Amino acid sequence: MHWIAAVAGVALIIVVLRDTFETIILPRRATRRYRLTRLFYVVVWTPWRALARRLSARERERVLSVFGPLSLLLLLGVWAVVMTFGFALLQFGLQLHLSTNSATTFSTYLYFSGTNIVTLGLGDILPIGGLARALTVAEGFLGLGFLALVIGYFPVLYQAFSRREVEISLLDARAGSPPSAHELLARNLHDNGQILANLLADWERWSAELMESHLSYPQLCYFRSQHDNESWLASLTVLLDTCALLMANVESGCSRQAEMTFAIARHAVVDLSQVFLTPPQPPSRDRISGETFHELRGLIAKRGLSLRDERAARNRLDELRKMYEPYVTGLSQFLLMSLPAFSRAQHPDNWQTSAWGRITNGGAKPEELLHDDHA
Repeated sequence: MHWIAAVAGVALIIVVLRDTFETIILPRRATRRYRLTRLFYVVVWTPWRALARRLSARERERVLSVFGPLSLLLLLGVWAVVMTFGFALLQFGLQLHLSTNSATTFSTYLYFSGTNIVTLGLGDILPIGGLARALTVAEGFLGLGFLALVIGYFPVLYQAFSRREVEISLLDARAGSPPSAHELLARNLHDNGQILANLLADWERWSAELMESHLSYPQLCYFRSQHDNESWLASLTVLLDTCALLMANVESGCSRQAEMTFAIARHAVVDLSQVFLTPPQPPSRDRISGETFHELRGLIAKRGLSLRDERAARNRLDELRKMYEPYVTGLSQFLLMSLPAFSRAQHPDNWQTSAWGRITNGGAKPEELLHDDHA
């Protein structure tokens, strides 16, 4: 019976060490389907998402915004607890000799393991024998290693999050709040498309950085943006919408850069869908009507760009949308992030509004604005 406990303890220790390595240190996506981290997020995210669905829109965003940072702390706690339990099982299975004033039971080994993993060194229980001392030292080293990983882990995550959010914030004035393909074209399609081509080149690099960082650290996908009407998924979808419109309608100019940006952005959403095992799903409704499509073609024509035949352009646009819309729809439903429309937003940008401005304009009462959250 004791050897079973020892084998189980070794198995738990190996599971935690491998999972920690793949989650924090390994600079590429872990492809194993059954992992402790994946199981943790399935168990925790499913009820959290169900709770958020029952709340109002504003309360939902507040609850969801807490999940990303909190899940990291909980994950580290799970690793530490499983590691402590694994060493306790190993010590219990090997029946290590401990110097204690009471009977040596499994709870004694569990307490001893807990003091070792956090390197407390209380001294009320002492290991006796070479093997017991060796395991005590090994567990202490692992505890220090966990502390070092935490110190190095969080800055890397928050630096990647900050780089992602800087570009999303810049999109506020360039594409509206929430962003849309119509606004992105209307505000940046000048000088025969050169300004927009330069912008798409910047976003090509942003998409590549997002794919690299979020595949290595999928936990970042749960981190919400500063404003409720913005998200990394919405920004990526607007980018794909804009590129698809240019590729379908424009014969020259910025269409080549649109193809390059479309390729990396579509690559990002497909790979992230595979990480979260979200199957492609068709949108619940058509995101672009015939009237909106005709209006967007007129906007492009006003900027002096030559257009393809309208029917052929619409067919081409529908083909391109099938390449990414099912994937962003699946991610949207899984992460509870709304997708933007192709059409123009009918309200001011975030930078044009403030709580004080609404007080001055009589749009809201001061006591209501005490709970405002950048909306």
